[in-house]
Amino acid sequence: MKDPVTLSSGITYDRESIEKWLEAGNFTCPVTNQILRSFDQIPNHSLRKMIQEWCTENQNNGVQRIPTPRIPVMPVEVSEILYSVEAAARQKDLSGCLESVKKIQNWGAESERNRRCVVANGAADVLANAFRSFAADVSGVLGCEEILSTLIWMFPFGEEAKNCLGSEVSLSRMVSFLEHIDLSAKRNSAMVLEELLSGGDHNLLETVANVERIDITLFELVRKQICPKITKASLKLIFYLVSSTDYPSSEKIKSAFLEMGLVSLILEIIVDSESGAISESVLGVMDGICGYEKGRKKAFAHALTVPVLVKKLLRVSAAATGFSVSAIWKLCKNLTEQEEDDDEGRSVLVEALQVGAFQKLLLIIQIGCAEETKEKATELLKILNPYRPQLECIESVDFKSLQRSF
Repeated sequence: MKDPVTLSSGITYDRESIEKWLEAGNFTCPVTNQILRSFDQIPNHSLRKMIQEWCTENQNNGVQRIPTPRIPVMPVEVSEILYSVEAAARQKDLSGCLESVKKIQNWGAESERNRRCVVANGAADVLANAFRSFAADVSGVLGCEEILSTLIWMFPFGEEAKNCLGSEVSLSRMVSFLEHIDLSAKRNSAMVLEELLSGGDHNLLETVANVERIDITLFELVRKQICPKITKASLKLIFYLVSSTDYPSSEKIKSAFLEMGLVSLILEIIVDSESGAISESVLGVMDGICGYEKGRKKAFAHALTVPVLVKKLLRVSAAATGFSVSAIWKLCKNLTEQEEDDDEGRSVLVEALQVGAFQKLLLIIQIGCAEETKEKATELLKILNPYRPQLECIESVDFKSLQRSF
């Protein structure tokens, strides 16, 4: 036990454990099975001191002394500090806002229970509004950085927080942080932007797509691969931007990425990456690009496209396999009859067969997959079947350790 507390039943538990029990909807004492008259948790100081003394006596055996736990934050305290943040934001009082935000950060660092209490009392909405208030002013940069570092443990955001952070001034500030020299500012901005776009809001996608230098900034972050979290978040942002066609600037942002050489870049990353999460995100981007005519042309023109997509089938994750199947399906499905008769169009289909696509697609259907992936794999088999050569090559290593569902 690190923080022993006693319930109304008289039994003592560790605070974190019993809170999880109660939050799961249980109203009884786990030991006595009595219905609890109240959920008050009274700190058991005697037991805590005894545990600390034992830890001290056994330090030579590698036992670390547990710190004296702080009193958990109460909703009324959270409400008061959030009121202070609101007042400071209205008055453009940066120092006052920073002081309150630091207090929230300290609460969050103390325990998961404190974080839940802070979030439950609407902290994300208040902080997002404060971020928007300071975002337009250069002097408010420090405040915006601190607010973002606090917001990253408050996902998912509510509508009010999304509206504040999704404003043009807020997004411009976050994109400027992506170009910032400070690594934590880059990471926090990328993660918050990823959370905002994950909902697929078309208005938000349009606003982000029109932020100055967003395309160049994201491309450079992916190219430089400064840190895995930033790279993954940047890839997700590109994925959201290139996968949707339902916002006005969709074609413009896709064309910009393609002109910068996005296809070549992501294929290089797939080949070199040892991270499953990065590979999955990159394959998602490739799938999004292949849904766009100019993107398919760029993919057709690159010698690694088909071999890499087939190579990654069944090697990374179910989602990655789904992206690969979808990308190959888009490449093959969108060949016109004339292109299929051309050497270039036929070569795509033949190449897919030569690197083992047919057998892998059969196996994907057999071992079980998402319904959409299964439908595309089945259609791909029908498209590829007439072009099957006498000899197909396949790497048996791709099928090791597969657990078949039949």
